[in-house]
Amino acid sequence: METSQLPLNALRAFEASARHCSFTRAGMELFVSQTAVSHHVKSLEDLLGVKLFRRLPRGLALTDEGAALAPVLTDAFRRVTATMSRFEEGHFHEVVTVGVVATFAVGWLMERLPAFHQAHPYLDLRIMTNNNRVDLAGDGLDLAIRFGDGSWRGTEAMQLIASPLSPVCSPVMAARLTQPADLARVELLRSYRADEWTRWFEAAGAPQPVLRGMMFDSSLALAEAAARGVGVALVPINMFERNLDDGRLVQPFETTVSTGDYWLTRLKSHPVTAGMQAFENWLLQQFGAPGAA
Repeated sequence: METSQLPLNALRAFEASARHCSFTRAGMELFVSQTAVSHHVKSLEDLLGVKLFRRLPRGLALTDEGAALAPVLTDAFRRVTATMSRFEEGHFHEVVTVGVVATFAVGWLMERLPAFHQAHPYLDLRIMTNNNRVDLAGDGLDLAIRFGDGSWRGTEAMQLIASPLSPVCSPVMAARLTQPADLARVELLRSYRADEWTRWFEAAGAPQPVLRGMMFDSSLALAEAAARGVGVALVPINMFERNLDDGRLVQPFETTVSTGDYWLTRLKSHPVTAGMQAFENWLLQQFGAPGAA
């Protein structure tokens, strides 16, 4: 049966009757008589060649065929209603769900979201922060901003910004550090990436001390612990410019090491909507549109 031939009134009458188990209450919801609802349901049963209800002395009971059809229609009508409610003043409000590694969200994205919203007032972003462990399909994400080398299976990746790592600590602790070798005398805070400090000490040309410091699952937590004097953290330095500018954190050494970049990613199998494209274009423009990998 073609869409243009669907008996929409009959389907709506059946769906309401299935929810209420009553033609009378369905009629009250639809602002039609009980007789009209019953007539619509009967016409649908004749069209399908099956009984959708068993008529009981008090109310209705769905047949197996009716029980199979009812939830499909309920979901379909709810989706239509939800979609139509997103139209406003001739514009369509599209929802785009973006997963963002928390360090990037706080260190770069949040302060720029007002400008994006002003440019795209009818695009509703849903920001879901994470610690860089992302399942685009499983988490229901349209896009994800993540840290790494840009190589994720089945994923289109567009490079945003390099983010080299460098040590940071509190001003008090920084006063005790004059050369990289001094780091052997303080607590070195670690992330779940085991080789970061090793690579930094190689870049600094200094021997690496035994690593026994606390371990954290995000750069935000690392930086906060460092600011509170717990130890020295290795973080993506350009994500903490505000903390460095206000003196809460200090970068004791200029040496940096690159372990990855920030990327905008989406599944290759995910259709690109207008809203996704708008956010993607805006984000790439902020970084000079380096392109896809």
